[in-house]
Amino acid sequence: MKKMNFAEFGGPDVLQLIDAEEPHAGPGQIRIAVRAAGVNPVDWRIREGQVLGAHPTELPSGVGLDAAGVVDEVGEGVEGVEVGDRVFGEGSSTYAEFAVLSAWARMPEGLSFEEAAGYPSLMETALRIIREVGVQPGQTLLVSGASGGVGSAVLQIARDRGITVIGTAGAANQDYLRSLGALATTYGEGWVERVRRLGRVDAALDLAGSGVIRELVELTGVPQKVVSIADLGAPDLGVRFSGVAGSMPDALAEAADLISRGKLHMPIEKSYSLAEAAAAHIDSQAGHTRGRRVIVV
Repeated sequence: MKKMNFAEFGGPDVLQLIDAEEPHAGPGQIRIAVRAAGVNPVDWRIREGQVLGAHPTELPSGVGLDAAGVVDEVGEGVEGVEVGDRVFGEGSSTYAEFAVLSAWARMPEGLSFEEAAGYPSLMETALRIIREVGVQPGQTLLVSGASGGVGSAVLQIARDRGITVIGTAGAANQDYLRSLGALATTYGEGWVERVRRLGRVDAALDLAGSGVIRELVELTGVPQKVVSIADLGAPDLGVRFSGVAGSMPDALAEAADLISRGKLHMPIEKSYSLAEAAAAHIDSQAGHTRGRRVIVV
């Protein structure tokens, strides 16, 4: 089978499309014929060799955590899923023609493989950080870097829960944020005052790592009401850095429920072939994504 691989840590140029042996489902796992794989910032962070406790890496290594496809092998002890089912979920080395998943859910009716592949990690992250920041229905949540995949999910989950969201993004994404129910404003000089004019901030999320932790603490009043997934220096200012995943099965179940109720939709910014994985990483690292990027297999 074809699989994206890297034998050393480094830039996008270390990625190589190789011929590899097919993986097989172990106990509690399933294997899928991959139709699409989600592209996440964690993918290129792992490729660069960043220290990520939740994702220890041995070289050579495959790439990718999220995927959607068709079940073609069911491991020992697995119930409730059969060969031929369409599923989305999380596993390892998902930039490949076949991948093993350790968490999955059936795809809701009408959902494409490309759309489904974009949901697992971002939904787990969005649900986790909303929980960790402690924002409640009726309160206002500020999201810095709101137009990407996690931000798009946060906005829609918050709207479903009765939480008001103020989102910051580039000028080109203002209408997009408003379409997801957010009060929108731009980055740049004077952004703190623009946020204040939109309303009181009860809690804040840093999704972009753009050096705004001090301002987010200023707006919320206390560092305990700010969570970052992108600024490794956040703990130096008393702010929680969230990098340890919660329950993926729960996240997939909630994603399927929201999608089925028409409360969650994730646009695809761009699709890439397996051979274009390096370009996908370059684009992901550049930021300014609206929704998701996916690898189509």
